[in-house]
Amino acid sequence: MRIAVEGCMHGDLDNVYSTLRYLEEVENTKIDLLICCGDFQAVRNKKDLESLNVPPKYRSMNSFWKYYSGQEVAPFPTIFIGGNHEASNYLWELYYGGWAAPNIYFLGFAGVVKFGNIRIGGLSGIYNERHYHLGHYERPPYNERDIRSIYHVREYDVHKLMQVEEPIDIFLSHDWPCGITDHGNWKELVRYKPFFEKEIQERTLGSKAAAELLEKLKPSYWFSAHLHCKFAALVQHGEVGQVTKFLALDKCLPGRKFLQIVEIETVPGPYEIQYDEEWLAITRKFNSIFPLTIHRANLGGAQVDMQDCRDWVRSRLLTRGAKPFEFVQTVPCYDPSQSASNSCFSGYHRNPQTELLLQFLELPYLLDNTLESRDPTHSPMSLISREDYNEDIPIDDMDEMEELAEINDGETKNE
Repeated sequence: MRIAVEGCMHGDLDNVYSTLRYLEEVENTKIDLLICCGDFQAVRNKKDLESLNVPPKYRSMNSFWKYYSGQEVAPFPTIFIGGNHEASNYLWELYYGGWAAPNIYFLGFAGVVKFGNIRIGGLSGIYNERHYHLGHYERPPYNERDIRSIYHVREYDVHKLMQVEEPIDIFLSHDWPCGITDHGNWKELVRYKPFFEKEIQERTLGSKAAAELLEKLKPSYWFSAHLHCKFAALVQHGEVGQVTKFLALDKCLPGRKFLQIVEIETVPGPYEIQYDEEWLAITRKFNSIFPLTIHRANLGGAQVDMQDCRDWVRSRLLTRGAKPFEFVQTVPCYDPSQSASNSCFSGYHRNPQTELLLQFLELPYLLDNTLESRDPTHSPMSLISREDYNEDIPIDDMDEMEELAEINDGETKNE
C-alpha cells in the first residue's frame, strides 16, 4: 500500500492532488491513500470563513468547496485531522468523524478507522495547557475568543484514545509530541528554525498529550505538521520494544517539503475506509460523560463494561457492515458566480452522518446542547487571565501568510 502523507493542507487540495497525479504518472505507480495532518480548511462557503482562526485579510475560499459541491472529486481516498486553522463550525458537525466531502474523510476530534487492514488513528487540534482539562464548551457561531479555543485538544478526547489496546499502524497529530526532537537531529532543525531552540531546551516544544499517546499507543508511524518544516525521528520504545517512525512535514508551497510517499506492507487491495470496532466501542462507552461545558469530564464515570460494548458493537457491525454513512451536504456551497447570496444563513446544522452514527450506536445527539455552555457565569475566561491568552499561531505563521499572499498575487498578475 502506497500512502501519500501531506503536512498542512491550507485548503490547497487542487495543487496537492495534481502533484500526486504527476507522481503517479512519472513513477508509473498507484497511490492508494492521502493523509493530511491538519489545517485542512474544509471551507464550504464564505460563512465558514468566519469560523476560521485566520486574520480576515488572509481568509480565502481556496479549493475545498469544489469537492464539497461535487464539481471535483478527490482522486484518492483522503483522511485528515483538524489543526488550528480550520472551518471549526463544520468540523464540529462531524465531531465523531465522517465524510467532509465525497472520498474525503475527517477522523473527528479523535478517532480510529480502518483502511484495508491498516488501523489509522488521530487527534485533531493543538495542545494548550490552559484549556486541556476543560470540556467542549464552545458552540457556533463562535465569538472572538471561542474561535481561538475550539481547536484546543481536550483531556476527554485523549482519554478515549488512551483506551485503545489493539495495535495502531499510523497515528496523526497536528502538533508534534513533546520531546520528539530528542529522537532526531534537532541541531539541524534549529539551524533553519533557530527560534525552536529555546523551546526544545525547555521541553515545551510540542504537545504533552501527544507525547502520552505516543508512549501508550506505540504506532508504527506517527505523522505531524503545524511547525511548517520537515523533521524525522525514530522512537525506540524500551530496549527491545517497537520503533515508531516519526515524520513532520511542511505546508503546500512551492519548494517546500510538504509531501512524502510511504509504502506499507499489507494485504492486496482494493481498500476502503471503514469504521473500527474497538473505537466505536470506546465511543459508546464514554459518550455518557461527554463534557459539554467548561467543567472537566468525570473520566471515572463511564460504568459500561468495555467487553460488553465490544460484543454489542460487533453484532451491530455484522448486521449493518462497517462502511461509514454516506456524505450529505448540510449547507449551500460557495458559488463564485454569485456574491454572498448563497451563504446568507447562520446557526448550527445537524449533520445526518453524525445523527445516523449515533442512532446506530444508540446514543443521544449532544452536539447542539447549549444549556450551560453559554452561561456567562461559567465563562472559561474567568479561569484564564486575558494576558495569558494567545492565538497559538506559530511564530513564523504570519510571515508565511504574507509569503503565500505574495505568491498568489504573482500568479494572478501572470494570468
